[in-house]
Amino acid sequence: MEFWGDHSDVESDSEWVREVSANGVSMKTTEVEAKLDQGNIQEAEASLREGLSLNFEEARSLLGKLEYQRGNVEGALRVFEGIDLQAAIQRLQPSLAEKPSSRRGRFRTESQHAVSQHAASLVLEAIYLKAKSLQKLGRVSEAAHECRSVLDAVEKIFYQGIPDVQVDNKLQEIVTQAVELLPDLWKQAGFYHEAISAYRRALLSQWNLDNDCCARIQKGYAVLLLYGGVEAGPPSLAVQIDGSYVPKNNLEEAILLLMILMRKFILGKTQWDPSLMDHLTFALSVCSQTPVLAKQLEEIMPGVYHRVDRWNSLALCYSGAGQNKAALNLLRKSLHKHERPDDIIALLLAAKICSEDSHLAAEGVEYARRAINYAHGIDEHLKGVGLRTLGLCLGKQTKVSSSDFERSRLQSEALKSLEGAIPLEPNNMDLIFELGVQYAEHRNLTAALRCAKQFIDETGGSILKGWRFLALVLSAQQRFSEAEVVTDAALDETAKWDQGPLLRLKAKLKFSQSLHMDAIETYRYLLALVQAQRKSFGPPRIQVVDDKVNEFEIWHGLAKLYSSLSHWKDAEICLRKARELKQYSVEALHTEGVIFEGRGQFQEAFAAYNNALLLEPCHVPCKILISALLLKRGLKALPVARSLLSDALRIDPTNRMAWYYLGMVHKDDGRKADAADCFQAASMLEESDPIESFDSIL
Repeated sequence: MEFWGDHSDVESDSEWVREVSANGVSMKTTEVEAKLDQGNIQEAEASLREGLSLNFEEARSLLGKLEYQRGNVEGALRVFEGIDLQAAIQRLQPSLAEKPSSRRGRFRTESQHAVSQHAASLVLEAIYLKAKSLQKLGRVSEAAHECRSVLDAVEKIFYQGIPDVQVDNKLQEIVTQAVELLPDLWKQAGFYHEAISAYRRALLSQWNLDNDCCARIQKGYAVLLLYGGVEAGPPSLAVQIDGSYVPKNNLEEAILLLMILMRKFILGKTQWDPSLMDHLTFALSVCSQTPVLAKQLEEIMPGVYHRVDRWNSLALCYSGAGQNKAALNLLRKSLHKHERPDDIIALLLAAKICSEDSHLAAEGVEYARRAINYAHGIDEHLKGVGLRTLGLCLGKQTKVSSSDFERSRLQSEALKSLEGAIPLEPNNMDLIFELGVQYAEHRNLTAALRCAKQFIDETGGSILKGWRFLALVLSAQQRFSEAEVVTDAALDETAKWDQGPLLRLKAKLKFSQSLHMDAIETYRYLLALVQAQRKSFGPPRIQVVDDKVNEFEIWHGLAKLYSSLSHWKDAEICLRKARELKQYSVEALHTEGVIFEGRGQFQEAFAAYNNALLLEPCHVPCKILISALLLKRGLKALPVARSLLSDALRIDPTNRMAWYYLGMVHKDDGRKADAADCFQAASMLEESDPIESFDSIL
């Protein structure tokens, strides 16, 4: 038995079926169409059954398909309503499930098998077209139920799954279309959990899908998981294989699907789809796994992406992972004069990376200025970003400036750039914050306080660094009690595990007000908090992550506090605890030197400070304390002390202790006027000295 009509897709309505054949008999559709036009469905069905020797379901299926292809969706639906799918399944199931018992009966059985597959194709296609008709009429939920019944029927007929050989092409086509349509129907109807189940059923059942269809389903499922707004939950235990990886949430499952699709493309099994990389970029960026994204980019064959685009994307990945050196090297290649030197986004990213390192700041200034020059036309909106980045680079460049004049010029240009960016980006609160920090570092505390308050007002106090900045500015104005009130208000708004930086600030504020026992008690509470966090989340990392204070910083802070009170034994105990967590630390060596010096062990103190400078040659506090020890050795040591202090002031020109000891050097050397200037600078800086460096909040 064979059925045919037009040879186009089942959804095509450009050609009508004019002739049908079955069981070796053919007939024109003219008479059938005329009866359908008159509304005589039963008579049209009877004509097909008599003319082609069909049963009821087969005749109805063929009749409904004819109506659907003529564009009469409502008429097709009326015809399809009369089909008893369950009865058709019961008739088809035994013949399709039958296996040949002997070589003699194999040919006959296979022939019967082929006939049954044709019959199954016709009935299943009818139900599929019924679902399509309901979809076109806006009855999407009903359409989804009908489409699901197609797949249920296939599973009953082929209870061991669709075989990958000797399958009628039409039957396979219908199954493939139904599998792909069902989750889309559930999504259109707003039943997202049912859509998720349909996607999993499509991917986990044996439907004999081709690679392209399977790829489309996997992509659609990944997109739903990422942006659907509904939690899928783990797959049922029935489909989990022992030892296999089971995704814990939507994000993990979506990433797994997208990486499978990327692997299929790399192996040449599917066509390249650029949107896959967009979705994978989003998913991996959300969970801060940009190194994994970089690996995926590296595995893509040359020619898919232009090399400059690949370099820029990899640079973004490495930058997001904190691998700034690798990112900057890629951007240097990208911005070469023979590649794409006028790419504004690459220029801005390179400048941003350089703004985080004082030794790269000069290079960053060049990138930022080029970006500003190119920011015109459709890219004019990026001019504000360029000015902001230029200001940050110039501010960082002042840290390595070799002369006071050069430093003053760079500071002035940095402020001018940041102020120039404000009108172009008035709603960028990070820009307001960075401008405030620049004001604070230049001791323009009134302007810094205004920026700090504006940042907190605009962000609703939801960002921790705003509170810290406001407290530091108030402490620089010697308004310690007000700074403590701000800190307490911030603690009320901050989750327990994120309170570390604020508690450390509060301890220093207590100490500045000579409330030493209160400061110690705050540190003890901080230590209890970190130990509780370690029990909840495992051992703390030595590095500072997300501005949280780790256990090393607390023990070291206590050691410094006890050494300031001349409680040397307690200071030693705390320092030993800190060193158990971080053996080689400039801060620990500095505090060790202070303890030795307080006990009169000047040689040991000198050695500790020198060891610290070997680890970090630009450590300003150790340069100052070495100079202070040299002052005690008489006139012969003054040149060395002067050199160390001058270098310290080059690195940190607002360090009041460096100015004070430089004044002592000039005084002992007989330069009274120079000494007076240094003492005056130290006195002025003391009146505006914050309890922590403003750099600590950037």
